Amino acid sequence: MNAPPLERIEDDERALVFDGCTRDDAWELGCLLRATAVGAGHGLSIGVALNGQWVFGCVLDGATADNDLWLRRKAATALHYQRSSLGVAAWFAERGQDFDADSRLPADGHAARGGAFPIRTTGAGTVGVVSVSGLPHVEDHAFVVAQLRAHLGR
Repeated sequence: MNAPPLERIEDDERALVFDGCTRDDAWELGCLLRATAVGAGHGLSIGVALNGQWVFGCVLDGATADNDLWLRRKAATALHYQRSSLGVAAWFAERGQDFDADSRLPADGHAARGGAFPIRTTGAGTVGVVSVSGLPHVEDHAFVVAQLRAHLGR
């Protein structure tokens, strides 16, 4: 699967905004991600964080400890830039820059690969992040976007 163009990623980033997001909402989103992943046979690490706290987390059969590390690194990137981790990767690539070399962020704590998406609310901005790891990174991104669309009814 090829990465979508930056413009498409930015369209999703603008469209997938919550009216509000409570811990219960974050839990429901996590449960949706888990149920969909189980149904599709995906071995994923899944995490949903609000206000710096992990509200939902699970590791499905087939996921490894490396997936946990990738999940947290991608989530840190999405939170730092307040945009999807794939959007960050595409933004750097469009400018001919290498994220690892040019972001000035520690590579062991950040990754510009698909799979993390900020949880934004109307009025408050970025309040959290949803992140998955276990599929090829562009598919991780597509999975998160599809579940956010389903959760938000868009």
